[in-house]
Amino acid sequence: MLAREHRMVDPADFRRAIREGSRAGDPMVVVHCRTDEERDTRLVGFVVPKREIKRAVGRNRVKRQFRHLMRQRIDTIPEGGRVVIRVGARALGASSEELAAHLDRTMRRAWKKWEAR
Repeated sequence: MLAREHRMVDPADFRRAIREGSRAGDPMVVVHCRTDEERDTRLVGFVVPKREIKRAVGRNRVKRQFRHLMRQRIDTIPEGGRVVIRVGARALGASSEELAAHLDRTMRRAWKKWEAR
C-alpha cells in the first residue's frame, strides 16, 4: 500500500494538480502532474468517478491496485511532485500488468510535458 504520508487528501492539491499541471492519458487512465517547489513531499491522489465504475466494490478495487502500483513508483516522482490519477472504466477488468504499463506510459508523457513548460 501507498504510505499515508504520500496520499493526497487536500482538495486544493487535487485542484491545483488538475488545473495547473500537465496531463496525459488514454482510455484506461489519465495522469495529471505538477511540482510544488514550496514542499518537498511527494503526493499521489486518485479519482475514480462513479459514472465510470458504478459499483463501490469496483471503484475500491481499482484504487487499491493503483495505490499498490504507485507505492513501487513513488521514488520516480520528483521532490514536491503532485500526481492525480483519474481512472477510466476499462481499468476495472484489466490485470495489474496492463494497469502498470498504461500508468508508466501516461506518467512518462505527463512528466515530459511538465518539464517542457
